Amino acid sequence: MSIKVIKSDIPQPLANYSEASQAGHFIFAAGQLASDWKNGVPEEARTHPNFPFYGSDIKLQTDYVLRNLSRTFKAAGTSLDNVVKAQVFLTDLNNFAGFDEVWRRYFKSPPPRTTVGTTGLLVKDTLVEIDLIATLPGQSPSTVASNAPKPLANYAEAFRVGDLIFAAGQLASDFKTGVPTNARRGENFPFYGSDIQLQTEYILENLKRTFEAAGSSLDHAVKAQVFLTDLDNFNAFDQIWKRYFKVPPPRTTVGTTGLLVKDTLVEIDLIGYVPRAGLKHQVIKSGAPQPLANYSEAFTLGDFVFAAGQIASDYKAGVPTQARKHANFPYYGSDIKLQTTYILDNLKQTFEAAGSSLDNVVKAQVFMTDLRNFNGFDEVWKQHFKVPPPRTTVGTSGLLVKDTLVEIDLIATR
Repeated sequence: MSIKVIKSDIPQPLANYSEASQAGHFIFAAGQLASDWKNGVPEEARTHPNFPFYGSDIKLQTDYVLRNLSRTFKAAGTSLDNVVKAQVFLTDLNNFAGFDEVWRRYFKSPPPRTTVGTTGLLVKDTLVEIDLIATLPGQSPSTVASNAPKPLANYAEAFRVGDLIFAAGQLASDFKTGVPTNARRGENFPFYGSDIQLQTEYILENLKRTFEAAGSSLDHAVKAQVFLTDLDNFNAFDQIWKRYFKVPPPRTTVGTTGLLVKDTLVEIDLIGYVPRAGLKHQVIKSGAPQPLANYSEAFTLGDFVFAAGQIASDYKAGVPTQARKHANFPYYGSDIKLQTTYILDNLKQTFEAAGSSLDNVVKAQVFMTDLRNFNGFDEVWKQHFKVPPPRTTVGTSGLLVKDTLVEIDLIATR
């Protein structure tokens, strides 16, 4: 499958990534934020300093980002009406209502969406980053609606586009009372049960219903992202996860600063497909270090390769020697550069085992524990990609292995 780089007349990023790419009938856009890449947040995306109570920074920034994304998709021959999947990263969840008000104006049929808190974005004073996948016209998505609880905000439960299913991120809420009784421990029995396990089970039961309504099942999930408010909950979460998947899909698990419903602990975001004759995912296993937890290194499905998020770990000692500076030479080398190199070398093995390469990456997401490491990371990134793919880079509150600094999540074609 050939890849076409998309470039519109919007402000072009300073860093090493493309505005968008086209693979087949899908358009993968880089995450966008309210920056002109010259001055930072431009005047039209911020309230006037002399009129601080007129307007809203989050509304202005959301409008600026969506107007630019509209131009990106127009250059690709499509529009926001054909968006099939959205992810939104907010530096302050208190800004959500203002963001969602603007969002509603841009989408006739709002796509499935995942919204989580982030520790930070790459441009000073930016409040939101928006990451979108769309299709070309003529590939209209059908809305999937099960009997799972309906969200309060402006997004669909899931879209089906051809064989693919894009589900909204789900959390343990009935959207009436908050976290429902069956997803929390009884207050009179505080030492019986586990909140994270009950919430994970509640979410996966609802996602099971979503996939069934789309004509599929959780056995046909090909990519997962998990956002945890406390990584100490990971082990208990993973025990439940294992029960729901015969062959667990590739997964990225990162910390988040918050979720949109009080007391929720985890949000789960899935991509899957509808099985048919001749279409079946394949599990990819390369010579890269294999994870300890319940997920696969990568799946292929048709012309696509969905990789798990990777971090700089050998899953034996933690961060291996070759991915960290020598203790006796602390001013020689760079931990972020060494970790980024280690990860990308392993991802190279993953994609080669899938019959692909890093040159065929069409979408990247990068989660960093400290955005001050970005420049060093981006230097290494540039060395590994002839044409750097669209990328979203946000801060995370933590990763699953001690001392790891970055997790990289990729989708490619083959």
